[in-house]
Amino acid sequence: LYDVLAGKLGIEASKLLSREDTLNKIPTLEPEGLRGGIIYYDGQFDDARLAITLAKTAANLGACILNYTKISSILKEGDLVCGVIARDQETGQEYEIKGKTVINATGIFVDSIRKMDIPDSEDLISPSQGVHIVIDKSFLPGDSAIMVPHTDDGRVLFAVPWHGRVIIGTTDTELDESCLEPKPFSHEVEFLLSHAAKYLAKNPTKNDILSVFAGIRPLIRSDRSHETSSLSRDHHITISASGLITIAGGKWTTYRKMGEDVVDQAVAVAGLDERPSRTKHLNLFGWSADSRGNEPFSVYGSKARDIKQMIKRYPELDQKIHSDLPYRHIEILWAVRHEMALTVEDVLARRTRALILDAKASMEIAPKVAIMMAEELSKDKTWEKEQIINYLTLAQNYLP
Repeated sequence: LYDVLAGKLGIEASKLLSREDTLNKIPTLEPEGLRGGIIYYDGQFDDARLAITLAKTAANLGACILNYTKISSILKEGDLVCGVIARDQETGQEYEIKGKTVINATGIFVDSIRKMDIPDSEDLISPSQGVHIVIDKSFLPGDSAIMVPHTDDGRVLFAVPWHGRVIIGTTDTELDESCLEPKPFSHEVEFLLSHAAKYLAKNPTKNDILSVFAGIRPLIRSDRSHETSSLSRDHHITISASGLITIAGGKWTTYRKMGEDVVDQAVAVAGLDERPSRTKHLNLFGWSADSRGNEPFSVYGSKARDIKQMIKRYPELDQKIHSDLPYRHIEILWAVRHEMALTVEDVLARRTRALILDAKASMEIAPKVAIMMAEELSKDKTWEKEQIINYLTLAQNYLP
């Protein structure tokens, strides 16, 4: 079924594995009770890197990208939405931004924006928290992942190689409300550790966790089910009486189709000329036909060449920022100059993935990153100290 759904986009055909072949493929798999396995192929990506790549792609095509800008209210002419008031989070200055239509694509915060339009509107989203732990590659060496489709309590468990570490997930915990920095519950971490121990020959403990992080799924609320695990991961588009277009739900896997669907609605609402979507075959910013995932700076695509040229100018920055992290000092400079990084958190969490790969190591190099950024952004010592404090406070939540 998986191969049929993948169609011509499939990587390779799935196949059954004997017990012996399964253990040869994954030697660190717990052998007790193992009968065999099924091998199938899937893709993986780095969500933060894809987000910045999409922003850069849009900017290259003429979009105006506003970083650290928050919507404070919705503008209306009569009863129809005609724009927003946006606040610059750095300066506090507010701007009126007008348009023929407004799209609310704010993920877990779509309902707060909808209430700016209609205060008593019912919530679309039922937020669900998913927690992951990151452990050393030695627990699952090689390039094969483990996926358990049905644990003893009915959940899905996976362990996936990622950036030289192993990510184990996930949980599904219903939340009352969404927040920017969700915190893992202890029982979620315990669930992941106890179940990972059932399938790995080497049992991970809390002391083995390099980082623990939580994310929130913007699931579409349903009157038929109160269990977030059974709620749809599909996207849903609504148009209010005032013309505010909201796209809710969805997932990274279908982001391009979500964009096409919501823009089609916006074209109709705004009365714009219809044009065929070109994003299906659009090469993203930094696309490179010869990029290989195991090469230095491969996550930057064709821009890896520019980073290597920058190293020739700043050879002293061609050093790792920490012995336990894969990133180099030059990437800090690149993030500030070319990827709109304005804070230490931007660099260590959302341009590189240092915070997720090793929270403690990222905390140790935060002061050095703050100093480099302060020099590049012409900031003073007060800014440096604030950045360090802010980052260390944030990173505490990622420690086991």
